[in-house]
Parts: sequence; structure tokens; C-alpha cells
Amino acid sequence: MPLVTTEQMFKDAEKRGYAIAAFNVENLEMVQAVVEAAEELKSPVILQTSAKTVQYANFAYFHALAKAGADGATVPIALHLDHGNSYELAMQALRAGYTSIMIDGSHEAFEDNISLSQRVVDACAPSGISVEAELGKVGGKEDDIDGGDGGLTESLEAKEFVERTKVTSLAVAIGTSHGVYKGVPKLDLERLSEISEAVNIPLVLHGGSGLSEESIQACIKRGIRKVNYATELRIAFTEGVKQALSETPDIIDPKKFTSVGREKVKQMAMDKLKICGSVGKAN
Repeated sequence: MPLVTTEQMFKDAEKRGYAIAAFNVENLEMVQAVVEAAEELKSPVILQTSAKTVQYANFAYFHALAKAGADGATVPIALHLDHGNSYELAMQALRAGYTSIMIDGSHEAFEDNISLSQRVVDACAPSGISVEAELGKVGGKEDDIDGGDGGLTESLEAKEFVERTKVTSLAVAIGTSHGVYKGVPKLDLERLSEISEAVNIPLVLHGGSGLSEESIQACIKRGIRKVNYATELRIAFTEGVKQALSETPDIIDPKKFTSVGREKVKQMAMDKLKICGSVGKAN
């Protein structure tokens, strides 16, 4: 089926109390792996690319890969810009055919974040394209995203932010981190519950890689409807390639070692889809 927006995905997830897994994909094999995992488990899924990834290979390449995967699938698949760091980049994604866009103004002052997010919402509204924003700062570093020690989201600010910007989903900072965790993360679940009560749109959890199944499911119970995964997929793909090259050092056909990485990513994606509770939920 064609690429879809996240609107209907989130409506069903809210109604039935699960979350949509969103996977950062960086090459053909990762796209194939995630689509195959979603298809086998009959799960809706979000493919996403970071600002850094589309610098490596432009929007047209990744849109073509995602479209090819979606056209051959029977489950809903959305293509999302993760951590769009400027209005201009968000518009490039919109023109390229992305069906969901994140504008990340979390490093700006509150009013500047609102202004930037409003501009992107206004530009995407005529096409019905979903817009995610972030309030508070998710800590850690991944690609060019550096949240430092982070800064947690305040529920009253979240309420005002959503009302003024009209974004369709909101990424919140409750103690998660990008990249690899150093120690066990401590999530502020009470804060998450307060934010969920204050706003009426789906909430997004960044930094899903490395969190326990119990932690993610506790967040889903408190209103998280999208969980982002990036680092664990990178690790899985790289480990698969290393394994193939180690076991067969004379290998020269890239398909033979990237296919091992693809299978590792597929298994990882299937695990995450099960944790998010989206198995069998494809409409």
C-alpha cells in the first residue's frame, strides 16, 4: 500500500493502548529488515531518517526505498523525518514525499520553539502531513543530536505548547537519552502521567534503544504512542556484518555480508514491535 501519515496509526494506538515502533533506517538492508518484520507480525510501523542520514544520501533516495517497501507491503508504513533541525530541512522532507515530519526546536528558547514549530505545522497542514515537535531536551548524543544532560518536560509548558503550535504529536523528555546508556536510566513516570493528562495528542519517547521491556511498557500505559529506536539497530547491523566477515574473511560480495546484518536488524525490529504491543494491529 502507499506510504501513509501517522494520524490513523496514532488514533488506533490510542484507542487500543499500544505504541508504534519507529525505526531509524540508514540503508536498503535496514529498510528491508523493518518492512519484513512489520509484514510478518502484521504491525503498523514508522521508517525514519535523521538529519545526518539524509546528508549522507538525500531525501529522494530514502523516499524511494521506503516507497518501494510500502508498495510491496500490506501493513501501514509511514516515512518520518527524525529531528529535523531547521524549517528548510523540514520543507525538503515535505517536498520529497515524507508523510510525517519532526521539527526539533528543543534547543531553542520556549517562544522560539513555538514559533518554529508553528511555521512547520502551517506549511504541512494543507497536505495533511503529521508534525512532531519536542519540548524539553532528551539527553545524550546521537549523530549531531546533543542534548547534554537533558532538561525534563514540564506539563504546563507542554499544554501551552500544544495549544499554540497545533502539532500532532509531542516528544517529551522524562529521563531517556540518545545513544548508548551509561548505567540504568531513571525514568520520571509520574511526570509522564502529568504530561499525558495535560495534553490531548500522542506522546513520543525518544531514546528507546537500551530501555527495558518493562520500562517501555510502563511508558505506553502512561500515554506514549511512538517509541524511537536507532542505536540498537545500528549495533545489530554492524554486528551481523562483522560476524560474516569474520567467519568468511575472503568474502567480496557485499550482498553476502550485508544480508547477515539485515537479518540481525529484522530480529531486533520484531522484538521491538512485540514490546510496543503493535503485533496484529495493522488495519
